[in-house]
Amino acid sequence: MTKKIVLASNNQGKLNEFRQILAPLDISLHAQAEFDVPEAEEPFHTFVENALTKARHASRLTGLPALADDSGICVNALGGAPGVFSARYAGEPKSDQRNNQRLVQALADKSDKSAYYYCVLVLVRSADDPQPVIADGVWEGEIVDQPRGTNGFGYDPYFLIPALQKTVAELDAKEKNQLSHRGQALRVLFEKLR
Repeated sequence: MTKKIVLASNNQGKLNEFRQILAPLDISLHAQAEFDVPEAEEPFHTFVENALTKARHASRLTGLPALADDSGICVNALGGAPGVFSARYAGEPKSDQRNNQRLVQALADKSDKSAYYYCVLVLVRSADDPQPVIADGVWEGEIVDQPRGTNGFGYDPYFLIPALQKTVAELDAKEKNQLSHRGQALRVLFEKLR
């Protein structure tokens, strides 16, 4: 029997990634927008608190188990910024283009361009689940000042994987899902669920 789970996000890029990664499993993943669930507030300064809040919010409004992701890019020379503020780094409304421009400008005079993508996933079986399942993943790389590639979303065209000499936006979906912070976190999550 297929397990129905709501994804506590309206980000189509994330939904596509999760669906591709979860395709071999017997899970039917549905965006919260399908249930008219508005985005939850993300008032916290940690990824795990924001993800837990989003998962509980989606589960409470749908009555379904909910999976939430909070992820971002953390740049060492910027003290971990943009971090939990990655989606709104350049302010409102959210804009990948403006976020990337701000990041490249912030690093213009820095020699250290190292960065990492971080993802935390929280799965709740119900809104008040006392034992949420939590998993995380890290993907190391560095920031380049010119975009490369057309795949992916967010900071992907500027996030270089040194071992491959490709940005994330130059990877195909299968390769990205195998290597990414989100793919790593999902594999950890499902190991915990077993």
